[in-house]
Formats: sequence, C-alpha cells, structure tokens
Amino acid sequence: QVQLVESGGGLVQPGGSLRLSCAASGSIFSIAAMAWYRQAPGKQRELVATITSGGTTNYADSVKGRFTISRDNAKNTVYLQMNSLKLEDTAVYYCYLVEGRDTRWGQGTQVTVSS
Repeated sequence: QVQLVESGGGLVQPGGSLRLSCAASGSIFSIAAMAWYRQAPGKQRELVATITSGGTTNYADSVKGRFTISRDNAKNTVYLQMNSLKLEDTAVYYCYLVEGRDTRWGQGTQVTVSS
C-alpha cells in the first residue's frame, strides 16, 4: 500500500533549474532511506542521489555540485533540486524508497533539457 507520487518534471533550457518532488504515503517515512534514479533513452537506469533517514547524502559524480537531495519528514516528501542542467540530464527520473525490507518505486517523471 506504499505509494510514491512524483511531480516537478518538465522542459527546461540548458543551464536552467528544476525541482522534483516525491511524496510518500503508507510508509514510516522518517526511518526510510530515499533515492533518485534516472533512465535516459537507450540507457540503463542509474543512481543519481541518496539520502538516509539520518540525512546523509551521496551523489553520482555526474551530478555532484549541481544537484541537491533533501527531505522534509513533516511532509513525507523528498526533493531533488537540479541546477545547471545539461542536455545529458534528459531522462525519466524515478523516486525510490527503502524501509527495512520493503522497497517501492515511483511512477517516474520526465525531465527534458533542450534548447
């Protein structure tokens, strides 16, 4: 019954910014680890960023310094702030939750970076 609902995707020019949101329900969000993945056309799904229940973050080298993952436990929501976007950031972005032995994927949201 755990559900993840993503929003915030869209079309943006190179160098622009977007903020993705992922709202969780049916889970003890405060003790869950969260992550963002992305999958570009013809590519494998790749890990973008993670945040633990304690707030520790990690990033893929390709987005380090440009993207920021954060969480608001009061809103059961995780965010991905994306700055200085590049053409190669174009992908479907997926939210992912881990609570104990339970996992859940979001439905994905399209991010297109184009001039």
